[in-house]
Amino acid sequence: MGDQTPSVSGAADVKVARTRPHKAVVVGISGASSSGKTTLARLLRDIFPSTFILHEDDFYKIESELPSKDGLLDWDSFDSLNTENMAKALAYIRENGTFPPFVESIEDKNSVGKCPVSDAKIAQMRSRVQQWLAPGQPGHGLLKAAAAAAASTSTSSSSSPSVEAAQPITTTKPGLKICILDGFLLYSPEMEAAGILSLLDIKFFLLVSRAKATQRREARDGYVTVEGFWTDPPGYVDQIVWPNYVEGHKWLFEAGDVDGDGKLDKKVLRDKAILAQTGKGGDVDMETTFEWVVETLMHELEAIGRSD
Repeated sequence: MGDQTPSVSGAADVKVARTRPHKAVVVGISGASSSGKTTLARLLRDIFPSTFILHEDDFYKIESELPSKDGLLDWDSFDSLNTENMAKALAYIRENGTFPPFVESIEDKNSVGKCPVSDAKIAQMRSRVQQWLAPGQPGHGLLKAAAAAAASTSTSSSSSPSVEAAQPITTTKPGLKICILDGFLLYSPEMEAAGILSLLDIKFFLLVSRAKATQRREARDGYVTVEGFWTDPPGYVDQIVWPNYVEGHKWLFEAGDVDGDGKLDKKVLRDKAILAQTGKGGDVDMETTFEWVVETLMHELEAIGRSD
């Protein structure tokens, strides 16, 4: 993307010990409500083979057990989630490589609206992934059930994006599956204390400005829940959603300043191996973000493959 591509913090400069997961790589995608997490997760599921989504929203407590704040039910805090069940589900996924049979997904019933990424960009990135998986390329053999699809695309058309020559990864382990964990609150100190961060192999963090998050959230009709349907009351973003986001994520920002310049603390990102776009503010367009996540995810999967 040339000058339009934000710099990356937490990718190549992160030095972390990697251990190969059992049967699935768990990829966390977190950020404020309405930052594009679910849209991105669904796009990745569509272009990477053997990929499924686990939604943090599927671990909400029942309404009678939710905390309240200023007379409003608080769906956007750590205490609204059953993190014990979430940790159990993640451990099951890593061990078995399949969606937990004891989890019922409600979140997949929620609409995220019109996809902000063009069909052309989706096709381009799908082709990019297929070439990366082809024989002789660095992604070959990494993902389960990808070999046939990769082989069929190893001789792609000249209009497809070129793939630089790279040393393929040799592994004797069976291919991995990818589980994308989509959640508004994955990297808070409470989540780390609950052991959730240690169950994530790759961690992405999406930025969004308060204005954009508010606009997107207020444009939604509501959310399917276990017990029915939830619609945000007036002022819910200002009273509940955004203050909780700031409180849970200020440790990731320089001087804890989320609302001001909103500059991420690169040292914290490196220490916690959290991957984020930096240098372009909080409202990077989704096409740019999509391409960045695809390229970065392939890079991170290669690193996991090399740990074999």
